[in-house]
Amino acid sequence: MALKTKIEWTEATWNPITGCTKVSTGCENCYAERFSARLRAAKNPSYSNGFNVTVHRRLLELPLSWKKPQLIFVNSMSDLFHESVPEPLILEIFEIMKKANWHQFQVLTKRSKRMLEIAPRLDWVPNIWAGVSVENQHYSTRIDDLLKTSAKIKFVSFEPLLGPILLPNLDGIDWVVVGGESGPNARYIDGSWVRSLRDQCQFEEVPFFFKQWGGFNKKKSGRELDGRIWAGMPDILSQC
Repeated sequence: MALKTKIEWTEATWNPITGCTKVSTGCENCYAERFSARLRAAKNPSYSNGFNVTVHRRLLELPLSWKKPQLIFVNSMSDLFHESVPEPLILEIFEIMKKANWHQFQVLTKRSKRMLEIAPRLDWVPNIWAGVSVENQHYSTRIDDLLKTSAKIKFVSFEPLLGPILLPNLDGIDWVVVGGESGPNARYIDGSWVRSLRDQCQFEEVPFFFKQWGGFNKKKSGRELDGRIWAGMPDILSQC
């Protein structure tokens, strides 16, 4: 819930909602569930409910107090479009993001169907990015839902990448993030899967960000791909 974060592709996290439930293969070894258990054991009051979906109203306007412009990952410990999150609350969060227009907000979800259902009632101002998580080819249909929204910046996070993914094209996608799973029981990632997505991005001139190889010790595995760090970002940041 703090400003600082170790997530490579953002600068801050904001968690007005915590807790989630599993919806697909990529959720099997959920880092947020693991982390929330540690925080609950440490008696952190924000995690007294463990990983049950919980609203923290005292944190709703927190980004308004951050005067320095930041890239902010929204609900890194939850999913804004979880079925337990009331639509009026989602609308309220969007209004706060709109008001804090000096920040860039990254909204990432696996619940693309609900996002698409609510999307017409949301004000997708330029500083609110819409993203979907896709772990394998089967869930690439989430991208179709994403593309139907009116968000100005649309991105896809292929993390944890659990298999090869071939996309028809990347038309309408502004940014791609790829990463392997990390932590206990981390599943295998093949370099050819990563290179295929990188090459698709390069061919279609979409910024490509390789987050990590992952594994039990992600620091040891690092994030170099073919001898370099890939840290592409959407062009909008050069305009801010």
